[in-house]
Amino acid sequence: MLLAALVLQAAAPQTAVEAERAFATAAQARGQWTAFRDYASDEAVMFVPQATNAQEWLKGRKDPAKSVEWWPTESYVSCSGNLAVNTGGALWPDGSSGYFSTIWAKQGDGSWKWLADHGGAVAVPRARPSRPKVVRASCAGKPEIDMGGCLSDADSTGCHAARDQSLQARWDRKGDTVVFSVVIWTGRGWKTVFDEGAAPAK
Repeated sequence: MLLAALVLQAAAPQTAVEAERAFATAAQARGQWTAFRDYASDEAVMFVPQATNAQEWLKGRKDPAKSVEWWPTESYVSCSGNLAVNTGGALWPDGSSGYFSTIWAKQGDGSWKWLADHGGAVAVPRARPSRPKVVRASCAGKPEIDMGGCLSDADSTGCHAARDQSLQARWDRKGDTVVFSVVIWTGRGWKTVFDEGAAPAK
């Protein structure tokens, strides 16, 4: 019994990149919406195209015949390692190319759940690196930033910050466009590492 528990613990995703890959693998093996449900937090948001609670939208939803395929290319991680934003390439079932952005939070039990997920089309397919670029926030100094009341309108804006404030991710929905932006603490100031928007994928 103890051995089985240790094996499961060892197999559990330890990083947001591993969680992303496990999520993508589950979508192919068990079905797209099944995987989305399994990996979503209770407060997770997806865009369909309006911002919607993912668990409510996914409840009872039948999996499509073929899942979207996706892979991480970059991961931005807080100093504490408890919040991360992944982005990468995607291949839609119709063969067209896209990208995704996913905000992840590490749970109390060590597992990862996604908080917000968005994807859009791209003209040029993204590469599939064997090792995605991972950028970790500095633990030096004392990062402080005004979140600007970004949770005041959940239909158009949302944000998530690491408990240590070293990584902050925000999404803004303007018409049919959703913009994801991520800032990371360098030890001396803030750096925008991701700022991209597209119409939600259909």
